[in-house]
Amino acid sequence: MLAVDDAVALALSMVAPVRESEAVGLGHAVGRIAARTLCAPRPMPFFDQSAMDGFAIRLGDLDGEGPWHLEVAGTVAAGDSPSGAALPAGAAWRIFTGAPVPRGADAVVRAEDCTDMGALLTVRHRPREGANIRPLGSDIARGAELVAGGTRIEPRHVGLLAANGHTTLDVVRRPRIGILSTGSELLSRAAPDGGRIFDANRPMLIALAERAGAEAVDLGILDDDRQETARTLARHAGRFDMLISSGAVSVGARDFVRAALLDAGGRVHGWKVALKPGKPAMFATLKRTAYLGLPGNPLAAFVGFELFARAQIARLAGAGGDGAVEVRALAGFAASRKTGRTEFVPARVRDRSPEGLPVLETLGNGSSGTLHALCQADGLAVIPAGVSGIAPGDPLGFRAFAPSGAGPGTGDAA
Repeated sequence: MLAVDDAVALALSMVAPVRESEAVGLGHAVGRIAARTLCAPRPMPFFDQSAMDGFAIRLGDLDGEGPWHLEVAGTVAAGDSPSGAALPAGAAWRIFTGAPVPRGADAVVRAEDCTDMGALLTVRHRPREGANIRPLGSDIARGAELVAGGTRIEPRHVGLLAANGHTTLDVVRRPRIGILSTGSELLSRAAPDGGRIFDANRPMLIALAERAGAEAVDLGILDDDRQETARTLARHAGRFDMLISSGAVSVGARDFVRAALLDAGGRVHGWKVALKPGKPAMFATLKRTAYLGLPGNPLAAFVGFELFARAQIARLAGAGGDGAVEVRALAGFAASRKTGRTEFVPARVRDRSPEGLPVLETLGNGSSGTLHALCQADGLAVIPAGVSGIAPGDPLGFRAFAPSGAGPGTGDAA
């Protein structure tokens, strides 16, 4: 069996970043991956800009000891243009935050440091040279990097790009992921009948893939038929960056996916992982398409996606890292277990240690066939393969679920 880290490395080795890109409006760029580095087309600010409401003055007009009296020769507000006019000698311009500083002015004195008498101004304190002026290019130089290629775009990036005049952005094409379920017992719509059940995995995996930044395509449900499975896989080979199936990857008499994939011309690179739940995971390629076969039990399918498919989608999209964050945590429970497999258990943060680490309690009865405990959890507790017994206070790993509304990737434990 593959160790979990080795299985992740194998999964990543089967995919390469998508090369195609497309232009999208900034309003649709959040969560997408920048296809190239963008640099500032001009310096920022675009002009010498007032940082305060006050008066633009020339320090050379403040002779001797103050206070000093100046004529107010004009007004300039944000959005106005001084039209190249110079500040007259012995005069000041009333100026507002964000306005362009008139030529010849070398300081802006704050309104609270003046006595404003309308047409006349009394300056009570001499400002330093350049006071309250944001010089042209002082924030961002022309040609400075704004967003590096491979960055996952967040709202803060949108704001920066918009401030620099960008309205569209070249982003990496979303990875195309085909998702299917296997099992003659599965239903998609009709009411359960006899021994048949609803298909939970395919809708869940589609949602996970979309949230990870992929374009997920629903390929439906395949019956437990080796020939039909092989024909379906062959038909979709090369049409997608990756295929994900759930079910029929173990060693039962009706577990046909591995054999069907070989019939379709595929190649299996790895099978079975020292993982609980999710041991029968299969890693394969079919022409240019990566293939991930996940177990049919819903919790095992979820864990397999989080460990393997999320990392693969991140690499396909050209994003740095795999989007998953595992933090240190402490057990708030006692348990005994068999060694040999890394275990991922739905868990809730019960408390915080004095050092601020999450203290976890596990949920559910250990079954991988239900998602009920998962939906009450804050994340997945990670129990190392070599651990046979757990006592309160023992160290664990913890993968917190992303908060509702978050983009691709997982959240932290805060």
